[in-house]
Amino acid sequence: MASTTLSNALNAHVGTLYRDHAQWLFGWLRGRLGGDQDDAADLLQDTYVRLIDTGRYPPPGEGRAFLTQIARGLVIDLHRRRRLESAYLEALAARPEEEAPSSERRALVLDILVRIDQALDRLPDKVSRAFLLSRFEGLTYHQVAERLGISHGAVRKYMLKATQACLLALDE
Repeated sequence: MASTTLSNALNAHVGTLYRDHAQWLFGWLRGRLGGDQDDAADLLQDTYVRLIDTGRYPPPGEGRAFLTQIARGLVIDLHRRRRLESAYLEALAARPEEEAPSSERRALVLDILVRIDQALDRLPDKVSRAFLLSRFEGLTYHQVAERLGISHGAVRKYMLKATQACLLALDE
């Protein structure tokens, strides 16, 4: 019974946040998304879903700031995903048409790229840079160490950490 009362109180709190701030947040999102109403509506919904999923709610009087923080992260994620998608589609366009993957395969690969990008973004800068220099620029560990001003052993340690982060992201 106590759990039902708590659940009802949280639902009422989310409802109040929605009623008080959704229209304002929609306008804020639309402004950040170049006026795109569809993306703004999607991210508005995603903001409230993220709020509910995390179970963290703002203290009284801080609803806008709290929702803006969530929405800002979603806008960044959307832009990052679109940049990755654009680069991926550009790379596909350079390949012969008969080698083009199916739309399902393209969506799967894009999802994997986004997850790996997010995993690398959560790592310290030198760790992700070492991984990118090695895997995407083809530098040897020795070259990565010289470029980043770190030891060969540090590069090995960073590569292990980055690889583990990518594998965990793929398991999610």
